[in-house]
Amino acid sequence: MSIKSFIPAKLNLPALWFTDLSLPLILKLAHNLEGIEVSSEDQKMLKSFKNERILYISNHPTTKEPPVAYHSANIMSSRFFYMAAREVFDWAAGFVGEFIQSIGAFSVLAGAPDRESVKAAREILASPGGKLVLFPEGEPTSGMNDTLLPFQPGVSQLSFWGLEDALKKGTDVKISVILSFVKYRMTNSIEWMQKDIDLSLTRMEEKFGIAKTGKDIVHRFLSIGKRMIEREEREFHLSVPDDKTEDFDFRIGRIRHVMLDNIADKAKIPNWDKEANAIEKLRKILTTLELVSIGASDPNGELPSIEMANWARKAATKAYDYISIQTNYIKELPSAERLYEFLYRYESEIFGESSNRPHKAIVSFAKPFSMNDFYEDYKKDKRGTVDKLTDRFRKEMESLLETEKKKSVPLFPSNYIF
Repeated sequence: MSIKSFIPAKLNLPALWFTDLSLPLILKLAHNLEGIEVSSEDQKMLKSFKNERILYISNHPTTKEPPVAYHSANIMSSRFFYMAAREVFDWAAGFVGEFIQSIGAFSVLAGAPDRESVKAAREILASPGGKLVLFPEGEPTSGMNDTLLPFQPGVSQLSFWGLEDALKKGTDVKISVILSFVKYRMTNSIEWMQKDIDLSLTRMEEKFGIAKTGKDIVHRFLSIGKRMIEREEREFHLSVPDDKTEDFDFRIGRIRHVMLDNIADKAKIPNWDKEANAIEKLRKILTTLELVSIGASDPNGELPSIEMANWARKAATKAYDYISIQTNYIKELPSAERLYEFLYRYESEIFGESSNRPHKAIVSFAKPFSMNDFYEDYKKDKRGTVDKLTDRFRKEMESLLETEKKKSVPLFPSNYIF
């Protein structure tokens, strides 16, 4: 059976109705997400765009943002289309792909020319009332809700192409941008979360032979992290330095690059840049592996074998855990959400599995604006205006992020010593 590279959206009314009714249950069972909150003012705003062409932009720290966007579509009493990574369509032996295809998702090969995907996106934006959901951070998801990965300019370029196509149908058409930020909040009591985190860390400390007494919560996390790093340093035959001579963050950075370079070397990833940052390296690996998974033609024999690609994907998942570990993240603000983001990574790495604790999604929105306001500048300076719009996307997202971050507080008192 040949593997299709592009998978179009095929809206299916029974599947849409089923999802409309069961979305809260799906989110609870799949992610332990207990609800999605949108203010009454923002609900009113969403409803006002029911018949408009919309580019819906969202942050993308997890795999939950597409169903959160689906919830926004329900509030609007409309249907959204979603550009989704090609590999997602193969999850669960293709079941996930068939399902999301039926509710509006179409595939894109991240990091590679994908004319069919671009064509589909342009057609959606140019259609009367067309609504497209895009995630400027792309893949991989960071797992850290209080940060943003670099935005990809392709999102802005695509929106201008869609506007150009729409304007061919009439001079009075416009495309509006609705930019959203999803913030996840834990829902259990403070006492429950303190006990839960303590118990999980205690299991890890016992596994590594670490004493927890006399430490605050941040230093307990860092002590366990150091043991994890030491284990990887030994595996890759790196020196295990004295903590006084080399910074912990330096060691994390070193091991993540060693892991990624090792994957690239063994899998013979073409055009590898050892000087690139870790996210760029990971994206390069994942793009190459995705080309293998869809059976892309390889006349020059540059792609790894399927067996090697399977190994590389597992190794990349492990490397990504070390990309996501940034010690300043919990030093700056040891909130419940940030501590759990670290804890999930630790549990997956040390015990081989982890489970989401109960939480909810809070969705906030920037003031909508029209793509048409940028169009005259775009005709004069396409690249500069694409960069300008990408910068606006990021600044507005950062503003929403900062507003939500200010509402966070440390889970443990600053003088809480175990």
